[in-house]
Amino acid sequence: MSSKFSIPYKSIRNGPDLTAGSGGGIVVLDKPEGLTSMDCVNYVRRLYRTQQVGHTGTLDPLATGVLVMLVGRAVKVCEYTSGERKRYLARLRLGIKTDSDDISGEIISSYDGDLPGIGGVRAAAEKFLGEYDQIPPMYSAISHKGKRLYELAREGIEIERRPRRVEVYKISVNPTDSPSDFDIDILCSGGTYIRTLCGDIGEALGCGGTMAALRRTGAGSFGIDEADTIEALVTMTDEELKSKLKPVERVFDDLENIILPDFFGSLARHGNSIYLKKLSRYKNRGFAVGDRVRMSDKSGFFALGELRMRENELVIKPIKAFWTSETQDGIETKPANDKGDGQNE
Repeated sequence: MSSKFSIPYKSIRNGPDLTAGSGGGIVVLDKPEGLTSMDCVNYVRRLYRTQQVGHTGTLDPLATGVLVMLVGRAVKVCEYTSGERKRYLARLRLGIKTDSDDISGEIISSYDGDLPGIGGVRAAAEKFLGEYDQIPPMYSAISHKGKRLYELAREGIEIERRPRRVEVYKISVNPTDSPSDFDIDILCSGGTYIRTLCGDIGEALGCGGTMAALRRTGAGSFGIDEADTIEALVTMTDEELKSKLKPVERVFDDLENIILPDFFGSLARHGNSIYLKKLSRYKNRGFAVGDRVRMSDKSGFFALGELRMRENELVIKPIKAFWTSETQDGIETKPANDKGDGQNE
């Protein structure tokens, strides 16, 4: 469940911006153990020779797996990805509790009794199916009065944290060769702390538990099967690297795609709202105020749209442009924060 990394950052070649003249794209990285998510941002910046690089959700240094990298103007989708579903394979170790809820922390308690078997662990894990209020760990990137919680934790400071509502959609448990270790496959909402979930399961069992390993196997519509390692990327030619840039539209795969005729497409590209009743193909799809859609024309996807009410009629308002022009009338084009959404796990 882990990988190692040994490529020096300075060994990656320099050259022209590989996203120049394009809208950028998305690179799915298989993050190695030991690197921070920001380390990965810096490697991808060097590979694609652009400072415009972000990601859609932090992975701790201990974790490996899918890290969705936003390259070039694709960083603008960052603000729309914080709620995307994530999938993980975690190793739960029973009988110990650490201050960080993972194996990298200091052990604060140990259990000397008999550990529960697979049936008990499955029953405890299934109690967390659905929505539940999760208290974020102190060792997290959440900010408090200008400082990250992990910075306060390293100073020995603990503060009260408000619970956050998260959702576990699926969870399954399998035994391993060790009676204290169990593999847990989890599909959950963005912002769910898997370390905390492991600790909560251990607490529910009465023996304590900590996360011994973590691999993210999916984020939104992106899976581990389409991820590349940094080791693989550094061996690629410029053309091969460009071919790895997936279209920004992939982030919005779950949204309805509204294909506009030329006239309405031109209006929308200049920030104008389009009355839904004018689009006979889509007017009876059951849209409601606040729904979001992909906006496309004969040239392909160009904007994220939102359903709004105007004069008692539903209109589609383009709210974020995704084409190569630097400025467009009426549409917000300012890039999002290139440090990602700040969520751990």
